[in-house]
Amino acid sequence: NSFVIRTNTCGELRSAHVGQKVTLYGWIQYQRQDLFLVLRDFQGLTQIIIPQDEAHSHVKKLLSSAPVESVVRVTGIVSPRPPGQENPKMPTGDIEVKAETAEILNSCKKLPFEIKDFVKKSEALRMQYRYLDLRSFQLQHNLRLRSRLVMRMREYLCNLHGFVDVETPTLFKRTPGGAKEFLVPSREAGKFYSLPQSPQQFKQLLMVGGLDRYFQVARCYRDEGSRPDRQPEFTQIDIEMSFVDQAGIQRLVEGLLQYSWPEERGCITTPFPSMTYEKALAEYGTDKPDTRFGMKIVDISDVLRQSDIQFVQNALSYPRGTIRAICIPQGVRYLKNKDLESLKESAKSQFNQEIVEIIRRPDGSLKSLLTKFLGEKQQLELIQELNMQVDDVVLLAAGEHKQVSSVLGSLRLLSANLLEAAGLALRDPSALHFLWVVDFPLFLPKAENPTELESAHHPFTAPHPSDASLLYSDPTKVRSQHYDLVLNGNEVGGGSIRIHSAEQQRFVLEKVLKEDSEVLSHLLEALEFGAPPHGGIALGLDRLISLIVDAPSIRDVIAFPKSFRGRDLMANAPDYVTPEELEPYHIQVSWPLEEKEAKKN
Repeated sequence: NSFVIRTNTCGELRSAHVGQKVTLYGWIQYQRQDLFLVLRDFQGLTQIIIPQDEAHSHVKKLLSSAPVESVVRVTGIVSPRPPGQENPKMPTGDIEVKAETAEILNSCKKLPFEIKDFVKKSEALRMQYRYLDLRSFQLQHNLRLRSRLVMRMREYLCNLHGFVDVETPTLFKRTPGGAKEFLVPSREAGKFYSLPQSPQQFKQLLMVGGLDRYFQVARCYRDEGSRPDRQPEFTQIDIEMSFVDQAGIQRLVEGLLQYSWPEERGCITTPFPSMTYEKALAEYGTDKPDTRFGMKIVDISDVLRQSDIQFVQNALSYPRGTIRAICIPQGVRYLKNKDLESLKESAKSQFNQEIVEIIRRPDGSLKSLLTKFLGEKQQLELIQELNMQVDDVVLLAAGEHKQVSSVLGSLRLLSANLLEAAGLALRDPSALHFLWVVDFPLFLPKAENPTELESAHHPFTAPHPSDASLLYSDPTKVRSQHYDLVLNGNEVGGGSIRIHSAEQQRFVLEKVLKEDSEVLSHLLEALEFGAPPHGGIALGLDRLISLIVDAPSIRDVIAFPKSFRGRDLMANAPDYVTPEELEPYHIQVSWPLEEKEAKKN
């Protein structure tokens, strides 16, 4: 209550305050029969008794007629609630305040929706009236928890470990590779700034500048269009250190999360387990595995190698051909036929992959289109290899290793959702399964042109020391010093040890990635002036907070988020500007015909 004119908040009054005269300010949450109302502020709720005597008739009239969500001041005496009327669910449930004077500071007009967490409202409406949605208990809780977590992170990094908090520019220039960047016009004809997708180059330049340890709560921007649960602007905890290796960054981040983690979400056990990219892909079909449950992908190529099944033999004839499967526990009991069909359809529509199912009957035998091609010994081997129990369902896929693994990884997660929807407890919602994924490839074939390479992480990532020589002879075989942090199947951070040799960085850009190195001439030159070995990481703050509070979307942990299509529905941005406003930037808008007509009308 420092610096303000109230005596107390609406969440702090207890039996010890009985008899005291208090002044409260807040919003009317609820009214009942002109007898009492509930006043709410950021900290909680207090029941206010409306006076019924003639001497206070003006107070009664004022409070009885005030619309819900109006802002009021109430002064009165704290009294114990009558016996039997206490509310144990309210922290202030043992007391009430008998109003003596009151003032309506601002009346509220008709609301577009009720300010209650249990009242369903569309997300579009919530975002249009975000200032009202922010009054809800859940959003207040999320934003306050976010603030506390960031403060604890600052304490850990700056106060305990000597990091320097540095703000880096928002107006920068285009970076080759990576996500698409937002462009900002300048007054120089044809020249544009771009908004950085991360402070990557600046933090490396700070290491060249000798700052040794940098950190920032950084605003980042990516023009990714309409992507579910992504935001065009987002926040990351950005970290860089000199004279550090991968293990050092990992220990720092584990300590940071352990120190800042909210008590109510339980303790974090360190060190976090580690898994190679190859193993993650082979066993979970993804580079961000959810390790809270089993259902791992199993390679059954050897079991079926001697079979006469045509599609199996076709798949195994290719260099990276494989037969793999996942076993869905109690699938017969929990999944309907339509569920199994939807899983197969998903594999077909998303990956163009056929799936074969195998069911283990109550008598132990197998039911499948494949059984007539398999002998008793092969069927027994299959049961043992997949650890199939009665009523389990196996989904089998044949083809190229990475494709098959990705399909089964996707089906593994879809199956888990279906099993849990049907009542099988598979993933503990309170469990915290952190995991480091390491040894990523340094380069991957471009999706649109597989003969060309792109960076798996970004072009500044250093090769694995054991593979450094391969960079010049066979770059596709080089592993990187790139590491991702995964929590319950969600990527919450990514980083790497950086290239600190100008010669090596120029080779990667020009010879491997075929990029114009001139765009990065400032960084390449900086690396020639005694750049220290360095590395870092960025933690996605929005994603991390959404997992801590179990929010359905990252939009629920951001004060003013953009919509699915990247629009601000409250202020209606982006918006049109006049030709006169564009003139200093040497820009003219070329309108599509239908928009021209719409603007005329």
